[in-house]
Amino acid sequence: MTSPITRRLLIASALSAFATVGHTSSQSYELVAQGSRVAFIFTANGASQSGTVPVQQADILVDRRDLSNSTARVTADIREIRSGLVFITQAIKSRELLDAATHPLVTFESTRIRLGAKGRISEGAQIEGQLTLRGVTRPITLDAVLSRPAGTPPDDLSVLFIQLDGQLSRSAYGASGYPDLADDIVRLDIRAEIRARA
Repeated sequence: MTSPITRRLLIASALSAFATVGHTSSQSYELVAQGSRVAFIFTANGASQSGTVPVQQADILVDRRDLSNSTARVTADIREIRSGLVFITQAIKSRELLDAATHPLVTFESTRIRLGAKGRISEGAQIEGQLTLRGVTRPITLDAVLSRPAGTPPDDLSVLFIQLDGQLSRSAYGASGYPDLADDIVRLDIRAEIRARA
């Protein structure tokens, strides 16, 4: 069985190969909704809590000649947010926190990709972008990994998996309610499955 690290190296090699054999430079991808979600992790009353938001839309363009020119725009609907406890879900949607009734969508739009070792997204890449939450737009940097399904040929880039990890200060976006109950820092764990458009 191929290890995750080996799969990432193979996908990096395949992407590099595309850049040198005369294929069209850019490939557009569409979201596979059932394989995608935004997870968030925070501390409330000293205990770790988590929840998820389904990804509503993702516009991904992979430039196979220069991966740093790839772009991503991801939208999620926080009215569909879920956590392990009903009262926490209601609090997150409330005006004191994300104010889902007034600001239902959260969006991330990339502005720059910093590639990892040897120009690879599979080795320590970072995606800089603008995150809009609760009507406030601020810069954010996410750690990024790109991989493909296990068992697929190295040159098969028809389906890709994107993993993004980072953190934010909720008060920086105006979600400052319940400061005595929940920590300010929220960790993000984003998973997206994308499929090449024909």
